[in-house]
Amino acid sequence: MTIRVLVADDQDLVRTGLRLILGTLDGIEVVGEARDGREAIRLARERRADVCLMDIRMPVLDGVEATRQLAGPGVKDPVAVVVITTFDLDEYVHGALQAGATGFLLKDAGPELLGEAIRAAMRGDSLISPSITRRLLASFAGTGRSTPPGQPVAPLTDREEQVLLTLARGRTNAEIAEELHISLSTVKTHIGSLMAKLGARNRVEVAMWAYETGRVTD
Repeated sequence: MTIRVLVADDQDLVRTGLRLILGTLDGIEVVGEARDGREAIRLARERRADVCLMDIRMPVLDGVEATRQLAGPGVKDPVAVVVITTFDLDEYVHGALQAGATGFLLKDAGPELLGEAIRAAMRGDSLISPSITRRLLASFAGTGRSTPPGQPVAPLTDREEQVLLTLARGRTNAEIAEELHISLSTVKTHIGSLMAKLGARNRVEVAMWAYETGRVTD
């Protein structure tokens, strides 16, 4: 199935570059370009986009609010949103992830990682650029900018704690499987269990919880 992607960025050159990159990836089609958040919302709905690549700093309506309206809690027929920005510690990124974004990439991520993030978003999974995951999440841990994390509905198993730590450090499912010497399907099972126990919508929120509870400190 072809994944329909909308590109939202206020810079013409960035949109053109992303369109050219996405055009080289199998199974991905760019169905529109938006110059601001309001246009992104309208075009995503009109053109039935599956995934929206969303810049944070845009005029008229910023990427955080646009993400909330496309993918936030309670949104009917949500569109998966992947935040893509120049700033690896952009102060708005945390808000975008809380608003419902399923991933975060830098604009220099490259075709392979960009395609992986789009496909993950389409599956309901998520991906944060591994090179900046720890800096991004740690920078907001304990700052009071987010709601204090709740307790899991059931205690985490030892293996779930191990998966949680590797996930929070930006490992992909395949990397977690290799590091912990378990199968890929087992990794997916543990991540699903973590999301259920924590009431998280995606693995991004699971990673945030790990930082906010002090499990990752370096």
